[in-house]
Amino acid sequence: MSFEAEWSSARANAGSGVSMRLNKVAPEPGGGGSGKADLKIEDDHIGAIGSAAFTLHNRLQKDGDHARVATFDASIALTNKGFTSGSALLQVHDRWNSQLHVLVAACANISNHCDYTVSHHEHEERKLVTDLNASKINEYIK
Repeated sequence: MSFEAEWSSARANAGSGVSMRLNKVAPEPGGGGSGKADLKIEDDHIGAIGSAAFTLHNRLQKDGDHARVATFDASIALTNKGFTSGSALLQVHDRWNSQLHVLVAACANISNHCDYTVSHHEHEERKLVTDLNASKINEYIK
């Protein structure tokens, strides 16, 4: 049997075992098939989270450092007097400072990310509307 004859036979038999074909799958509830927007960002919710993170950031920077000087001075005084608790208190001081800086940075990151998310979403929404309007204009021009 030649290749052409075998290929014709295979093409003819390919559809014989198929009883039904779907051109599309029905959209599932909650999916994107309804035409409604899938992504919805509530500016007031994101804004509230960003604002709370910014407020916490500022308070931590101001109030989180209130005992640093006193703790450091006490650890030095205890160490100079020969108490072993002086070095332990210095470790507490150092750990507090490092953890405070991590927390302040995390709050700043959350605040900045919330601001970015809202502004980026608005930018993308404007871009989509412009692109859709431009595609409608192109249809009329053709």
